[in-house]
Amino acid sequence: MEATQSLAPRTDWTRAQITALFDLPFDELMFQAQTAHRAHHPSSEVQMCTLLSIKTGGCPEDCGYCSQSASAESGVKAEKLMDVDAVLVSAAEASAAGSQRFCMGAAWRNPKDRDMPALVQMIAGVSAMGMETCMTLGMLTEEQAGQLKEAGLDYYNHNIDTSPENYSKVITTRTFQDRLDTLDHVRGAGINVCCGGIVGMGETRSDRIGFIHALATLPRHPESVPINGLVPVKGTVLGDMLEGTPLARIDEIEFVRTVAVARITMPASMVRLSAGRESMSDSGQALAFLAGANSIFTGAKLLTTPNAGDDRDADLFARLGIVPLQGEEPMRAMEVAE
Repeated sequence: MEATQSLAPRTDWTRAQITALFDLPFDELMFQAQTAHRAHHPSSEVQMCTLLSIKTGGCPEDCGYCSQSASAESGVKAEKLMDVDAVLVSAAEASAAGSQRFCMGAAWRNPKDRDMPALVQMIAGVSAMGMETCMTLGMLTEEQAGQLKEAGLDYYNHNIDTSPENYSKVITTRTFQDRLDTLDHVRGAGINVCCGGIVGMGETRSDRIGFIHALATLPRHPESVPINGLVPVKGTVLGDMLEGTPLARIDEIEFVRTVAVARITMPASMVRLSAGRESMSDSGQALAFLAGANSIFTGAKLLTTPNAGDDRDADLFARLGIVPLQGEEPMRAMEVAE
């Protein structure tokens, strides 16, 4: 396959073209990913983000991977929405530790109107600390997206999770189109989109190709693309199904290939290593950064699952010569200039 002809973001990728990228010899794939990455982002710089569960458990959705689903027997108890002040204390701690984006997640199908005033206060408080703000609250109406935008929300996370064809095998309480509808509401409100998914759920490479294709052919690429490796949790559908089987952990080379293809097809996006990183080897993470990943979640916990931890990250970054992202995120700087 010839080298990438254009490094400008394009939204007309075909599945055949994405398949061809996955099939490249590994060294050629990494070369193309690095070429795309360096054309749009500073090398050796990684954005530091923190994720806080502001409302844990009791979600009515039946996502097969999620320990917070009310249908899961994972031991996660339903809690109320956190107090605004408690959220801001956590945000201040994250800022002091060097986080550049503070992400707040609530285990909801969708937020209720009565929740909006507290969410608005959280956004305003975190923004005042100088960090980017991100929320993931489930599905949104146009009106709710507008309220979050007016409050100053920078990013909204709403993952498509997997390929359109595989989606109903993972979630039955909402459709793939429901996901796209919320993304449209977020875009319509003028909020940046954070949208990715999960690999290692027993899907095929064809599903991973379909997952990347769905993202790379959106009218506008997500500004952030989190790529999660499934963390199998006992008591969840997928956790019980995949526990102890070869499918429970995706091969690291295949995971890195997925990261690299995401970087090539969505060159201007931030590609984030998200859940599952705590079980990756240092070599696997190094390859993922080489493939174009340039954002991570810091700390020892992601919502309800473990994370690598600041000490391990600091040690790995020191050995790799990686430093926190300097200055404005490139995508945001580009938008300001437009």
